[in-house]
Amino acid sequence: MVIPNSATTRAVIFAPHGRDATIARTLLEGAGIRSIVCANPLEFESSLDEDACFAVVTEEALRLANLQGVRTRLSAQPAWSDLPFIILTERNPASEPSSEATALYEIAGNVTLLERPFRPATFVSVARTAFKARRRQFEARNLIEELHEGEERLRTALLAGHLGTWELDATDLRLTASAAFKALFGCVSNDPFSYENLLNSIHGDDRERIRETVRITVEKGADCAVEFRNVWPDGSIHWADIRARQVRDRAGRHPRLVGVASDITDRKTNQEDMTKLNEMLEERVATRTAELREAHATVLAEITQRERAEEQLRQAQKMEMIGQLTGGVAHDFNNLLMAVLGNLDLLRKHIPDDPRTARLINGALQGAQRGAALTQRLLAFARRQDLKVEPKNLADLVRGAADLIERSAGTHIELRQNLPPDLPLALVDANQIELAVLNLVVNARDAMPDGGVLSITIDHVKIPKTSDLPAGHYVRLVVGDTGHGMDADTIEKATEPFFSTKGIGKGTGLGLSMVHGLAVQLNGALRLTSEVGVGTKAELWLPVTTMIAAKEKATEPCSSGEAAEKITILVVDDDALIAMSTVDMLEDLGHEVIEANSGDRALEILRQDRAIDLLVTDYSMPRMNGAQLAAAARQIRPELPVLLATGYAELPTGSGNGLPKIGKPYQQEQLATEIKRVLKQSTGSQSLPF
Repeated sequence: MVIPNSATTRAVIFAPHGRDATIARTLLEGAGIRSIVCANPLEFESSLDEDACFAVVTEEALRLANLQGVRTRLSAQPAWSDLPFIILTERNPASEPSSEATALYEIAGNVTLLERPFRPATFVSVARTAFKARRRQFEARNLIEELHEGEERLRTALLAGHLGTWELDATDLRLTASAAFKALFGCVSNDPFSYENLLNSIHGDDRERIRETVRITVEKGADCAVEFRNVWPDGSIHWADIRARQVRDRAGRHPRLVGVASDITDRKTNQEDMTKLNEMLEERVATRTAELREAHATVLAEITQRERAEEQLRQAQKMEMIGQLTGGVAHDFNNLLMAVLGNLDLLRKHIPDDPRTARLINGALQGAQRGAALTQRLLAFARRQDLKVEPKNLADLVRGAADLIERSAGTHIELRQNLPPDLPLALVDANQIELAVLNLVVNARDAMPDGGVLSITIDHVKIPKTSDLPAGHYVRLVVGDTGHGMDADTIEKATEPFFSTKGIGKGTGLGLSMVHGLAVQLNGALRLTSEVGVGTKAELWLPVTTMIAAKEKATEPCSSGEAAEKITILVVDDDALIAMSTVDMLEDLGHEVIEANSGDRALEILRQDRAIDLLVTDYSMPRMNGAQLAAAARQIRPELPVLLATGYAELPTGSGNGLPKIGKPYQQEQLATEIKRVLKQSTGSQSLPF
């Protein structure tokens, strides 16, 4: 409770005769003290509450008033309250208070007599003194209430912590203990419990240690914290923890220890049980150690294997981190290319018929598209690419990765390729094959730090059954170099995971092991031949397949020149640059576009009555990603078609919910085609013209 301010406190004036009430109120207002005037004794009595700062009463008003109600009210005052009274008396030559004033003296006790007539300054001074005294009472009330609240909090804390309080006078060793403290020593709360009783209850082996701890605390003022055993009257042994600090009075005398105590029997019992368990385990370990000595060689082999597994785990974690970083960079790069490609695509349609300008824009588009192709390969390296096995021409795959192969090889390496056009197909995972070729190229490059020749050859070979391959037709991809080569021992270990000859920090040792694993999964093999000082050849053997490559379905591009059926599309993207590019492309196609920069804003729009035919949303957004937004949107509009735009080629498992996706960066024709496909799947009707 706070001290009342001038808006709540007021002086109470009871002067029903003459001009005393008016004069007193005027003087109080001039002194800045709020006041009320009571017309009758009942009103005066009811106004003597805790908001009253003092009362001004005329002596003649007391003669006519029944003071019993005032007596009752003042008797009920709390301990902190002593309401001041100022009695305006008539001049009395004998200077003796009237019987009425004497009666009020007996009732209130805090009474000041002021003879009339009086000087205004004298009245104001007396009033201010009474007002200040009352405010000090309010302050005392607050301190009392704060102290009471503090005591209640302390009592609650002690109760919650099962703590007992105690105080020991260091002069006469007089102990004052709470009931909870006595209970810690098996003593009934009503029984006396002195310091000697406390010492006698302590276990004999701990008693002298307690005496010494108390002595040091008293003499040096150090904090006391000690654990000890005590014996209850029934003979059971318990553990107690006492903590205390030395305090003194204001004069620095009368030292005493004030503290708390708690029962720690359960903790000590658990510690003892744990110690016994540890001792038992140590015995078992010793027995097991003796048994292991008989199989020392086996143990050494297991230790070696464990160290190798730990190293493999560290390398795998390193590769996972690199993969996540690469995938994240590629995703952000796709977002940047989205804005570049989209804006260039629209700009190309609206520039004047200037061959030079058109050539510059087409060149920029080609560069951006090559950047997009590069990010797709980075995503494949990061294992964020959606991979599948299908019949492919290996030569076409190598040609498709030519840019990345050239960059990986470097300018100091001469690159030679022999890629026949009429090779049979092999059943492969295209992206993994590209990654395997890049691994082999990087290994070859690192084997030629001073330059050399790197060759990539593909041919068709028929072989009989061998130790690692069944008989049949194979497509063989050979990556050779003229580097420093490997000896026989190195070749034997080359395909082992995390084995590397590049030195610490220069390679993960996963390249050849990944290629070897891929070849085995595709029912093929990886063969290495090398000679020190001459070079190395890595041969990837893959069986020929009789399956026919599926023809890629030609998409039906939507010409921007064709009339488009106008629909309303809600576009959601937290990146303003990408959102602007997408909105411009859609508006250029003739659609009405509503833009939202977050999932929450999109849901607000969907709850309105506006007609919306399609939701196009980015996947990676803060607070609510595209898949979560699509699920929430379907709760509002169950039939709403959704197109998910993402810079990742593969979303986390379960995050797409089977939604149609379009990969960033995309151009206007791709966007129009995907919208057409999504609407056709959603309605099951004839496709809309775009």
